[in-house]
Amino acid sequence: MIIKNWEKLPENLRKDEVHIYYEGLRKKSFSLMLKRLFDVIMSLILILILSPVLIIISIIIKKEDGGSVFYRQVRITQYGKEFKIFKFRTMVEGADKIGSLVTRNEDSRITRVGKTLRKYRLDELPQLFNILIGEMTFVGTRPEVPKYVEKYTDEMMATLLLPAGVTSEASIMFKDEDKFISKENDADKVYVEEILPKKMEYNLNQLKNFSIAYEILLLLKTVRAVSR
Repeated sequence: MIIKNWEKLPENLRKDEVHIYYEGLRKKSFSLMLKRLFDVIMSLILILILSPVLIIISIIIKKEDGGSVFYRQVRITQYGKEFKIFKFRTMVEGADKIGSLVTRNEDSRITRVGKTLRKYRLDELPQLFNILIGEMTFVGTRPEVPKYVEKYTDEMMATLLLPAGVTSEASIMFKDEDKFISKENDADKVYVEEILPKKMEYNLNQLKNFSIAYEILLLLKTVRAVSR
């Protein structure tokens, strides 16, 4: 994982607010290479070990309502590139067309099986394939949909210097973010104006203090958080 030269970054990333984060990461090129090596090896190992679990979950989802097993949605990753994230489907078919892209507390679109998958974050397991092909990484800013990335401040754009992640300090702290959004709220407005800025404080701090040791610690914290 090597950071592009500044001149080759997309124009919307070549901002003064991004440059300080860029310079910090450029000094950690060896750690970034180790990060990618870890991603490839660990994702392969986990895919092999968890393949029976992936198959069982797929069967259960299919059996519940006969719909598709996976949910694929366009998200934004490193350098602002679009990609389709892999997740186990936890909501009714076409859920994003009948409501907000943000999930509310006790969202009626969530299926019975989906509630359990979300509780233990098992719906995220297919993202191992996104990691393997380089679209994502284990630890990094969670990938947002394009409409929310358009709301990023210049400083927030710094999070796009690295691939989007499965987990982060922000995702641990806001693992129950749907509870902050009631049925009466404008979900998109609450997310963009209140939740996203708070999450980005954690994401930017994590970017500024990037290290392999810190990322391993976050992976352990994630396991502990989802097992509660």
